[in-house]
Amino acid sequence: MVTEAPAHGPVPVPPRTWNRCMALLRRCSSERHLRAAHALFVSGGLHRHPFALSRLILAACSLRPPALAYASLLFHRSPSPPNSFIHNALIRAHARGPDPAAALSFFRLLLRAPPTSAAADHHSFPFALAACAASGFLATGAQIHALVVKNGLLSADHYVQTALLRLYSNATDGATKVFDEISVRDAVHYDVLMNAFIRAGLPSEALRLFDHLLISRIEPDEFAATTALTACAHAGALEQGVRIHKLVEGKDPSFLRDTFLGSALVSMYAKCGCINDAVDVFNAMPERNTHMWATMIGAYAMHGFSKEAMACLRRMQAEDGLRPDGIVLLGALAACVHAGLVEEGLQLLAEMEARHSVIPEHEHYSCVVDMLCRAGRLDEALQLVREMPMRPLASVWGSLLTGCRIHGNTELAEVAVAELQNFAAGDGDDEGVYVQLSNIYLNANRKEDARRIRKLIGSRGIKKTPACSAIEVDGTVSSFVAGDQVHPRRLEICLMLEVLADHMSPCSEDEL
Repeated sequence: MVTEAPAHGPVPVPPRTWNRCMALLRRCSSERHLRAAHALFVSGGLHRHPFALSRLILAACSLRPPALAYASLLFHRSPSPPNSFIHNALIRAHARGPDPAAALSFFRLLLRAPPTSAAADHHSFPFALAACAASGFLATGAQIHALVVKNGLLSADHYVQTALLRLYSNATDGATKVFDEISVRDAVHYDVLMNAFIRAGLPSEALRLFDHLLISRIEPDEFAATTALTACAHAGALEQGVRIHKLVEGKDPSFLRDTFLGSALVSMYAKCGCINDAVDVFNAMPERNTHMWATMIGAYAMHGFSKEAMACLRRMQAEDGLRPDGIVLLGALAACVHAGLVEEGLQLLAEMEARHSVIPEHEHYSCVVDMLCRAGRLDEALQLVREMPMRPLASVWGSLLTGCRIHGNTELAEVAVAELQNFAAGDGDDEGVYVQLSNIYLNANRKEDARRIRKLIGSRGIKKTPACSAIEVDGTVSSFVAGDQVHPRRLEICLMLEVLADHMSPCSEDEL
């Protein structure tokens, strides 16, 4: 293929040199190849040609991973002001890179560029908003939001609208406001806002939004259906999950071939207590990837079917030719934890790298520490913590503290609390840690120490995030918060708890 050399520019470009350079550029697959192409550009006199330089920058941004430092260097060496296309390429590449905040520097350069050479357009704003979302710069994103409104793009451009919704995904009030201002909505807008509600711990709001989507006669795509099923799993809304399952089957059966939607169905049924339905969905899938096998293993582990979960490690290789990854093996370890299969769990951790070519990560060690603590093997758990190749995080010490409470080890509990306070130093103390330590002291008949810890809780004003449970009855999801004094049916709840307490009280030998 012959590419016509540009006739304009400060340097006449021989067609043969131009075509040779462009051919080399198209074959670039690494920064080393890119630098070789640049050297050819220099030898051919093209390194100061604006169009040739722009092609080099675009090639650098298109590499996987992109050569961002090299692209930035070329950008700043450009003999003439780069155009909007070059700015957008750099903003997008940096927004998806390890330092998304750097994208905003190029966006500011674009805003300051002479209007004759470059101007922010409907491509620039979504990339800049994505950089703000990835960096957590909500204030900067709000300023760009104002520019979007000023330029009239909020009501007209789908990609800008979606980028704004994603910007406010951690602030549901802002996301809802943007959503309400969109006059023509589609399934993507609903999907982004539903995900924001789920992340905020409001799955019921996400399900109400999905109902609004259906009422608005908008066809849900596989992404919106997957998100709605995830919300059902979080809310325990089995009836609505079954309805969405039937809706998907009736409207577009091809959706059920999507492994992510299939995984969401398996997870929904499992978390709502219907393990047999989860197995049926899994077995009916025409194609299964490692993500789906991990979901099925997690479902078995959740219901205590440890043998079935461990068998999946063999089945996924025999039936689908897949090797377990770190997530799959974490699910298998969780199954060992729930079933108390300590030796099997230890063997799995020891063989992860040699047998499955997976290097154990913090989550795997944390799971095994939890398993050892539940089995009362606290010394082995502490030894494993000390031998971890990475710094143990709060989850590991929390498992150790819980094990100490169950098995009455006060000395080790004090060690775990001291370590946990190192993590809590910047975020404030957690009452749960001190409450557990106080209970451990009481069980060990160390009443003075328990009283001292209780006074410490009161003097520091330490607060604990209350636990919350949810259950679906007749299609309605009800939430229960620990210590809730304002629930509209709290009297009925207390009476029912008394009835359950009577039924669960120990029976005498005569009653048996």
